[in-house]
Amino acid sequence: MFREFNVTLVLALVVVAGLISAPAFAQTPEEALASIQSDAAKANSGFKGFSAARGESFFKTKHGNEWSCASCHTENPSTLGKHAKTGKVIRPFAPSANAERFTDPSKVAKWFKRNCNDVLDRLCTPQEKGDVLTYLLTVKK
Repeated sequence: MFREFNVTLVLALVVVAGLISAPAFAQTPEEALASIQSDAAKANSGFKGFSAARGESFFKTKHGNEWSCASCHTENPSTLGKHAKTGKVIRPFAPSANAERFTDPSKVAKWFKRNCNDVLDRLCTPQEKGDVLTYLLTVKK
């Protein structure tokens, strides 16, 4: 009986460990967009929504530092990218091709901050973030 208890306990611990180590997405990309929409409405009383067309244009246009989002994430964000300076491979940016994108609020904030500073030499506005994410949500795998 004691041996059966030990086997059961070990199996239970293995299952719990597996659940803990599995990626737990804290939000969906749509929930990330809703959060950005709330920020945009607070930042601009005349906020009228996001635009995939504006987002695509922003994504593909070179800005102040002669980079665009597409410089690293490619013109097709459903494919692998490569960092323009380091050459590091970047997993697809579009949520349709990478289920982990925009699911961790702290990573969303971190990477928008870092990438906007690289591309624009400033932080992105909530409008810009929302337009880009709206565009990325239209990109098919």
